[in-house]
Amino acid sequence: MRYNVLMKILVANRGEIATRVMKTCRERGIPTVAIYSEVDQNNPHVWMADEKVCIGEPRGYLDIDKVISAAKQTGATSIHPGYGFLSENADFVKRCEKEGIIFIGPSAESMDAFANKSSARVLAEKVGVPIVPGAETCATPEQAIELAKEIGYPVLLKAAAGGGGKGMRKVFKEEEIAEAFESASREGLASFNNGDLLLEKYVYPARHIEVQILGDGKKAIAVGERECSLQRRYQKVLEEAPAALIPEESCKGVRASAVKLCEAIGYSGAGTVEFLVGPDGEHFFLEVNTRLQVEHPVTEMVSGLDLVSYQIDVAHGGSLPEETEQRGHSLEARLNAEDAYGGYMPQSGPLLALRWPNLPHVRIDSGVEEGGEISTHYDSMIAKVIVWGETREIARKRLIHALEETVLMGIKSNQSFLIDILKSDFFITGDTFTTTIESNEWPAPELPEYIKEFTDTLRHDVVTEERSYTPWETAVRR
Repeated sequence: MRYNVLMKILVANRGEIATRVMKTCRERGIPTVAIYSEVDQNNPHVWMADEKVCIGEPRGYLDIDKVISAAKQTGATSIHPGYGFLSENADFVKRCEKEGIIFIGPSAESMDAFANKSSARVLAEKVGVPIVPGAETCATPEQAIELAKEIGYPVLLKAAAGGGGKGMRKVFKEEEIAEAFESASREGLASFNNGDLLLEKYVYPARHIEVQILGDGKKAIAVGERECSLQRRYQKVLEEAPAALIPEESCKGVRASAVKLCEAIGYSGAGTVEFLVGPDGEHFFLEVNTRLQVEHPVTEMVSGLDLVSYQIDVAHGGSLPEETEQRGHSLEARLNAEDAYGGYMPQSGPLLALRWPNLPHVRIDSGVEEGGEISTHYDSMIAKVIVWGETREIARKRLIHALEETVLMGIKSNQSFLIDILKSDFFITGDTFTTTIESNEWPAPELPEYIKEFTDTLRHDVVTEERSYTPWETAVRR
């Protein structure tokens, strides 16, 4: 598609997804605008953009008025929301339309159709997409008990408006219902301002399979499927494409179901339809994410498509790509600032040393640099390390190599935890299910003494008696 010379895209996000969108815009010659909070002023996404606007306090990325004001102030013609923040906010889409700004994503109507898990289940069932046995709504613990008796234990209580594993509780017997119901409802209310729950059969053992969709408002195509079964606390850790560990018939089934569901509502843009695949290969609809996913790079690596480019194209009246064959295998590891051996507690602080591997078929998507800082205000992701290989085994070894060649000091991360997973027997054999990580023990490795000493030296180097300075400030002071 040939771009209008007047196009200018505001990226309404931060971190690695903001830099990811800007890379495509740079390649296409499209000017960009960055927004940034007062704690993000030195982040790469700010200096990558052609223009920048400060939106104040850390929660500014969620302020529709501030984002729209930044777009109008800079003359941005379009807004790319990335993921998180306002990316699935139908009110934000409506406001963009009102202000004459193109939203690079689906319509508000599509978002509303899939926003609530209960209504999405109803829609899926209506168009013939298999759903997990259960109820659309579950108003009281007493109702949950009766429904659980009907479908049989174990069951799963889920926040109807939830996502990211919040407001989800597994229940194995009737005595656990009351406490699980109250806990899930409370968390759903706190996280999504909605305490409604649904109850469904807990499929076990299950693989988490998702389909990358692109639609133009009439037709939808499945770019490919991904396996995202390896999770901790319902948060994904490693992803891969294609989903090579389920039967081909299951792959065809999830792709067909995803296309059917999206075409039923005239979906436009990129989206992801998520499924559970049971031990017999049968698939069940979970939810639709009406945005680009964190794990989209593995699909790009095996399809050869730039999904951000096609998001931009479709939003501006362009056409969908030709359906392509997936080539080879791709793996993605989420490198997070967290104590993976101590309850996955998020970490924050300065990145005193950071070096990425320079290896063939290795891609790093990151929004931080050496001397930068992982803030307490946002997600703890440092980077996504993505690799491609001719086979799954080649990709596995390549990802281990890339992680081992990564130098990261100053903050605790899950780097060695990811390597442990990749070297495990279950990963090598492909026995990866949604409960695999939590059902294994992960003893923490002992950090070599010379690493401890070197890290302590780096930390001391940026501390004075009066106060601690960030590495950025230290460099200026010197």
